[in-house]
Amino acid sequence: QNMVKNTERWIQSQQYRKWDLRCLKLQPLSPVPSDIEISRAQRPKAVDVLAKEIGLLTDEIEIYGQTKAKVRLSLLERLKDQPDGKYVLVAGITPTPLGEGKSTVTIGLVQALTAHLNINSFACLRQPSQGPTFGVKGGAAGGGYAQVIPMEEFNLHLTGDIHAITAANNLLAAAIDARILHENTQSDKALYNRLVPVVNGVRGFSAIQLARLRRLGINKTDPGTLTEEEISRFARLDIDPSTITWQRVVDTNDRFLRKITVGQANTEKGFVRQAQFDIAVASEIMAILALATSLQDMKERLGKMVVANDKKGEPVTAEDLGVTGALAVLMKDAIKPTLMQTLEGTPVFVHAGPFANIAHGNSSVLADKIALKLVGEKGFVVTEAGFGADIGMEKFFNIKCRASGLVPSVVVLVATVRALKMHGGGPNVTAGAPLKKEYTEENLQLVADGCCNLQKQIQITQLFGVPVVVALNVFKTDSPAEVDLVCKIAKQSGAFDAVPCNHWSAGGRGAVKLAQAVEKAANQKNSFKYLYSLELPIVEKIQIIAQKVYGAQDIELSPAAQSQVDCYTRQGFGNLPICMAKTHLSLSHQPERKGVPTGFILPISDVRASIGAGFIYPLVGTVSAVCSTQSLPSL
Repeated sequence: QNMVKNTERWIQSQQYRKWDLRCLKLQPLSPVPSDIEISRAQRPKAVDVLAKEIGLLTDEIEIYGQTKAKVRLSLLERLKDQPDGKYVLVAGITPTPLGEGKSTVTIGLVQALTAHLNINSFACLRQPSQGPTFGVKGGAAGGGYAQVIPMEEFNLHLTGDIHAITAANNLLAAAIDARILHENTQSDKALYNRLVPVVNGVRGFSAIQLARLRRLGINKTDPGTLTEEEISRFARLDIDPSTITWQRVVDTNDRFLRKITVGQANTEKGFVRQAQFDIAVASEIMAILALATSLQDMKERLGKMVVANDKKGEPVTAEDLGVTGALAVLMKDAIKPTLMQTLEGTPVFVHAGPFANIAHGNSSVLADKIALKLVGEKGFVVTEAGFGADIGMEKFFNIKCRASGLVPSVVVLVATVRALKMHGGGPNVTAGAPLKKEYTEENLQLVADGCCNLQKQIQITQLFGVPVVVALNVFKTDSPAEVDLVCKIAKQSGAFDAVPCNHWSAGGRGAVKLAQAVEKAANQKNSFKYLYSLELPIVEKIQIIAQKVYGAQDIELSPAAQSQVDCYTRQGFGNLPICMAKTHLSLSHQPERKGVPTGFILPISDVRASIGAGFIYPLVGTVSAVCSTQSLPSL
């Protein structure tokens, strides 16, 4: 009887648990204090208390201090039969250089849903890079009374995921140069003896070496039976140094590392080459972390990363270098999402942080999947996509949703009067400079003219068959007439609803109407579809995005870009989705062209591939100088 009772109790403990969430009270001040003052004035719940409130078991969390915890992936197996909640994406119009507050809207929306409407909700955000954090842009925890706390923990090291990516990335970079050095200075036999040494009198291939032998068509398992020709093929990768695309990374804006020379020590025996450092979050490993669906999937993706070509023009992968297991073990903790909370005590997952230009600009698939199980069938998971809807949202649908198999319920499109005035012909907006009077005084004509960009972004959303709710992020300089005009035009242009939001100054209470609109929109008919078939040729997929999303007349590939397209097609990579590397400051390739540019030819200067992450990324216009090297921002 005791055994039966214990078993029943154990089975019951494994079932989905209803939330018993104690929200934190906010007392907004006017004028609104600085973000750091607001964050420090609120005392967060202990993270183990939060975890218990949302139904996590004690053995499913790994606590980092008082306010952060890693969540283990075993939860997905425990709740595999639990229906998913509703899936909401926060995107935006083409932004000013100041940003229009997508993160703030994301946090305000979940605070409204959970703390004020008593609906389970989870925010899923990207982890910010130290580059922007210590630059002009600053952190990414939201702002005002809609932010993740403690903001210092969120914006800095968090739980070390970016450092793990840095370590894994640089281990692979070191392995590439070391392999070239050894192959340049040793015979086939010496290389083979180093790769397959005798250990305790026994010589054997490792699992990863057996896999390489199979890829080479050598069906042997005894190291002593390989011919000299087979030994040479196995031991030598013959990497062409001029084709190395894998760079070292550091998570700091250090402009003097953009171009460096490696191999100058005497021990490197004259093997000198030009290289560079990228910012850590630009590493393909970050994109893989964001798109992986399990530890095994991440390991397989890491092995597929192409780091160079050999002298015959064939791709060389991390698997060929034999470091896949080492990379995976460095990433074993980074794959777990980090649990934090908002100012009102509602849960947040922070996980992965790929940029939205050279990568897909979305937080992790795993965080979304875990959150969708935890919120329950009537709950909401709110995540955001980087930059405007033409970039981050398009990649969310065509890349992230393909990887996850998840279907979004609603898109929340963030707009500001400030950005609309810019698109209507207002003066340039510059980070760090005071706004011109056009942005601080009522100007209905500028707003009306700039709504063309909002209308275009609504149309882009409708291409995917998902209902869209416009969230107008209200600033104190916006007049009631300007706010009403934007909402009116948005509704006339096909938005399910358009709602002014004051969460920055009022917390979740200022986004209650938005939350209600999102809840209603989530019950609408959803006819989600991808923009293109993966089976289409690479050039045709690029053309579809350029014409249907950006509004281009056509595309024009440079000879180098066409050559790369032909190479990737020949190598069998033609059926991957497209991740356009383009300026976020315009629908076109020219940052100064605001509103809705038309009639332009989109220039594709080069085409690169992230095979492990699983996408081809064309480099558009002048962005190529930055994105082709994944350079550090000039902050």
